[in-house]
Amino acid sequence: MTVNPKDVSLGKLHHHLLSAVGPRPIAFASTVDKDGNRNLSPFSFFNVFSANPPIVIFSPAKSGRTNTQKDTYHNVKETMEVVINIVNYPIVQQMSLSSTAYEKGVDEFVKSGLTPIDSEMVKPARVKESPVQLECKVREVVELGDEGGSGNLIIAEVVLMHINDEMLDTEGAIDQTKIDLVGRMGGNYYVRAHGEALFEVPKPIRQKGIGVDQLPEKVRNSKILSGNDLGMLGNVEKLPSEEEIKSYTDAHDVPADWEGKQQKAKDLLCEVKIEEAWKVLLS
Repeated sequence: MTVNPKDVSLGKLHHHLLSAVGPRPIAFASTVDKDGNRNLSPFSFFNVFSANPPIVIFSPAKSGRTNTQKDTYHNVKETMEVVINIVNYPIVQQMSLSSTAYEKGVDEFVKSGLTPIDSEMVKPARVKESPVQLECKVREVVELGDEGGSGNLIIAEVVLMHINDEMLDTEGAIDQTKIDLVGRMGGNYYVRAHGEALFEVPKPIRQKGIGVDQLPEKVRNSKILSGNDLGMLGNVEKLPSEEEIKSYTDAHDVPADWEGKQQKAKDLLCEVKIEEAWKVLLS
């Protein structure tokens, strides 16, 4: 299917975009108006875009039905401050409840049952239950259009970051197995970054992989090895030597037939044993 944005309804286009681009992190944005009235609302058009300076951007879009701006937009324009609270699984239901279209002036902290705590450098409160809270000064608001569904890019600089100590590993870094983040998908769907959903992919930073194009032809054209498998095999700087291959095959049970070698290598790649997989394939 090919979709021209000009040929479909806004609702259909919105659904396609949100279903295709995900999972999206959630900016649980805490703001206040000029009189200090609190507002708390989630937005999944959000990400971090720079570390120096530390810049995050989220977008409270205009309503596609009424073409009106959200309270978050108005509050940010009035105060140029926001706290972005990171959403994890233990607060996902309360976060969702806060997205209800309450009347202006209703405190979503109260409605959601979440706990406001004072920030140190900005006026909006933080969400105590959030694992990471980003106090931000808004640098710029970029309005993308006048019609319903158009976004407003809130470009904000992080001036203070709060991290729950329980989320840290022994080296003081955020432990991805503890923080239990959630992401927004299309429709009513979310995804939980937890347990077996987490996996590691070695980054080709300290080495320059040979690339899939340099794999032996019979490996590259394998009917058993997937594209992911070939990507892992291509992320090595050099192939094992004949001596390394012989040493490995002398110590391990390696299938004699090509199909068996491919399957054995695939099993090893599932365990991220890339060098061993290569030794099997080249034996």
